[in-house]
Amino acid sequence: MLNRFLPNEHVKNIFEVSPTILKEKGIKGIITDLDNTLVAWDVKEATPDVIEWFKLMKDNGIKVTIISNNKEERVKMFSEPLGTPFVFSAKKPLKRAFKVAAKQMGLAKEQIVVIGDQLLTDVLGGNSAGFYTILVVPIVKTDEKITQFNRRIERKILNYFRNKGMISWEE
Repeated sequence: MLNRFLPNEHVKNIFEVSPTILKEKGIKGIITDLDNTLVAWDVKEATPDVIEWFKLMKDNGIKVTIISNNKEERVKMFSEPLGTPFVFSAKKPLKRAFKVAAKQMGLAKEQIVVIGDQLLTDVLGGNSAGFYTILVVPIVKTDEKITQFNRRIERKILNYFRNKGMISWEE
């Protein structure tokens, strides 16, 4: 059961996810979280680096869809200027939003990676839906109240994995 919380990969940030490596793995699509994955949870618009990352993916034929548990207004305001499809009020870790995003991209789950900063929403949801998952370090240490609670649980799970030798990275 705990293995559903274990990401396939861990990186410091989205910029370590390159289209070259994705293409070598047969990946043609990315489902990504928004808050604390792409930008800090209280930043409303994409930074120049994030805009460039989205352009790099598009130029390499990799589709990107944003899924977020946040409200439509927040996700739309961020996604529309990027020309990126999105799913709001996703209710992660439930599988539905992940499957909707995959269907919108017209790709099989084997062709998609899920990127996010939380084990309890992004990794659990992505793994449960059968996707390859990549955990990123949260952009900022501050979180909304519910996420603060999730982080305490995540630390316990990560410590368990670390003690079992299942992961080697540091928080």
